[in-house]
Amino acid sequence: METPRYSRIVLKLSGEALAGEQGYGIVHTMLESIAEQVTEVRQLGVQVALVVGGGNIWRGIAGSSQGMDRATADYMGMLATVMNALALQDALEKNGSDTRVLSAIEMRQVAEPYIRRRAIRHMEKGRIVIFAAGTGNPYFSTDTTAALRAAEIEAEVILMAKRVDGVYDSDPLKNPKAQKFERLSYLDVLSKGLGVMDSTATSLCMDNNLPLIVFDLNQTGNILRAVMGEMIGTYVGRESE
Repeated sequence: METPRYSRIVLKLSGEALAGEQGYGIVHTMLESIAEQVTEVRQLGVQVALVVGGGNIWRGIAGSSQGMDRATADYMGMLATVMNALALQDALEKNGSDTRVLSAIEMRQVAEPYIRRRAIRHMEKGRIVIFAAGTGNPYFSTDTTAALRAAEIEAEVILMAKRVDGVYDSDPLKNPKAQKFERLSYLDVLSKGLGVMDSTATSLCMDNNLPLIVFDLNQTGNILRAVMGEMIGTYVGRESE
């Protein structure tokens, strides 16, 4: 097999990715599929870190919109990401992958505290690292967590796993005439208001020259294809790339 294009990646999974067609909770078959694909990539020698959301269990913004204190709602969302991270850890280890969950909120009974050097050392030893509890701060999304952690650990790319096969000018699930973009610049994403990730995360990627690949997680093998450098989904980077 050819040499992977990227040697250290951050894979961003939404909480909804774990819910599958069910739309809420955690579906075991989705966990198995993700674990198998991530293990396959790790076996090629690629250092892998995961960032998982919590929207399948709780969304802080939804709680805030119903009158809950925003910070409290966001902390609840962070705890939901820890639940998803532990589920992923279990699935990965059943696939034979040594895995560590690093949480931005200390809870030593279930996860290690996030320490940048420790995370890098785990990956260098061949362990898959799962970043949980977001940044540990309210008002920041797990998209921002993915961008921040990727910059901190010097990842080469962020793989954004979605339910659609790239970035469109409108929602392809609602508009059958939506046009797909093959390549975009960071400024395109910001100026056109495209739903790749929130503006804070996009700006962080732009400032640190972190490319994004947005692809369909439901297509088995896409994680490997992205790591190998195949042109799938939508590539977001600098204008000159």
